[in-house]
Amino acid sequence: MKHSLLPFVLAAVFGLSNCSEPIKTKPAETEAKKEPAGPPQPVTAKTAFWAIYKPARAWATDLQPVSVTSGEVPGIKNEAGKAGLWTIVFVSPTLHQARTYYYSVADGLPVVVKGIKLVRTAPWSGPTADVVPIQTSEFSIDSDAAYNTASAKAGNWIKKHPDKQVSFVLGNASRFPSPVWYVLWGTTKSGFEVFVNATQGTVFK
Repeated sequence: MKHSLLPFVLAAVFGLSNCSEPIKTKPAETEAKKEPAGPPQPVTAKTAFWAIYKPARAWATDLQPVSVTSGEVPGIKNEAGKAGLWTIVFVSPTLHQARTYYYSVADGLPVVVKGIKLVRTAPWSGPTADVVPIQTSEFSIDSDAAYNTASAKAGNWIKKHPDKQVSFVLGNASRFPSPVWYVLWGTTKSGFEVFVNATQGTVFK
């Protein structure tokens, strides 16, 4: 495909400048041994999105996402639409601000720490042709489903380039009727890209 979301991706990223009381046991009782926690696993975009959404909404109740981007954490293998790191940019029309957060399943010191982190707050002047806020109701297709759809389209290319990594960006632009997943194997100069409708799950031609 010759189309690219790179301008909108750059605009979105750079243009925006349970606790419960423990059960008490009798002295004669022994506690069951807990199974050791397994290694951190990559997660889908929606898992990260909803984890970040609650603290982000405390900042602005009118917040809207403009981009969701996959990333990598050393020691965590991204696969099948799941990633160890997701970066999300929210904007607030009333505050005229944008906030960038990330969600990581593991530490990637010294830059990345496990959990949710507010990266920065920046001024936001409003939508542009390349960066249009996303309604959460339009974000129906998760990254793993987008991967399945895109990989079916890119099947022949993937077989010839099995070592190429895949990355994901969810965004919206005026030239699209709805938000899209931009799924890219390799790089924009040497790779294969697929646009997946994030509301319906179909491939954009």
